[in-house]
Amino acid sequence: MHLVIQGADVETRDLKTLAKLSGASAIDRLSGTAFRLRGAQPAAGIAELCAGAQLDHGFVPEDRRLGDFRLLVMDMDSTLITMETIDELADMVGIKPEVARITERAMRGEIEYDQSLRERLALLKGLDESALQRVYDERLKFSPGAERMLETVRGAGIKTLLVSGGFTFMTDRLKSRVQLDYTHSNVLEIVDGKLTGHVAGGIVNADAKRAALLRVAGELGLQREQIAGIGDGANDLKFMAECGVSIAYHAKPVVGGQTTYAINHGGLDALPWLLSAEKD
Repeated sequence: MHLVIQGADVETRDLKTLAKLSGASAIDRLSGTAFRLRGAQPAAGIAELCAGAQLDHGFVPEDRRLGDFRLLVMDMDSTLITMETIDELADMVGIKPEVARITERAMRGEIEYDQSLRERLALLKGLDESALQRVYDERLKFSPGAERMLETVRGAGIKTLLVSGGFTFMTDRLKSRVQLDYTHSNVLEIVDGKLTGHVAGGIVNADAKRAALLRVAGELGLQREQIAGIGDGANDLKFMAECGVSIAYHAKPVVGGQTTYAINHGGLDALPWLLSAEKD
């Protein structure tokens, strides 16, 4: 195994301590923020040291290569982008705190997702559809390292699928903007230029995200080990369970303990090093 260490400020003394704890044979610099400890093995104290030093870490099989993966499946809100879209729509009518509380409870798995979406959309009934464009233009920002990560995986020939409990208004635009291959999300019902407080068709919940992944994987003829997934909320767990490698990104506690890796401190450009600890 290789132990990959990533962080904005990786101290030499921490690398040396981690090498000693893991029995690593050498330390290689992969990038300005990533290091590979070759021949490492899991050991007590590694997770604690990394947490204290605000470092992300992961044990990566030495024979794994980025090109082994053929599909990357991503959540949108608070993963590919920094915001929760529905919370920002609520801010347009002055009810963001109320809606955000429901969003947070759903992401922690405290309430059923379908119920949470219905409650939040009901509060947005009558909102002018122009608010969607305003949120896209004024509020949408990519998570740190997102565009670099997408460029890297595209360069390796990996297809991308965005599965979201958000809305097609955003996912369709992101698909074009950053060259995503597939998207799947909710369709907002709009009548006479106003949100009705409902979605058109079925709700994209955890089961729908999983079904979208399995559909695309089937079309591409992929095996589980050829799929990687990343998300942050409880409704991402079902699709990530279908991935050979799953990554929790600045995630809720209920998510972090159920994935292969966690990125708690770095940006999305940390992801490729967890799929392959090789420079090439």
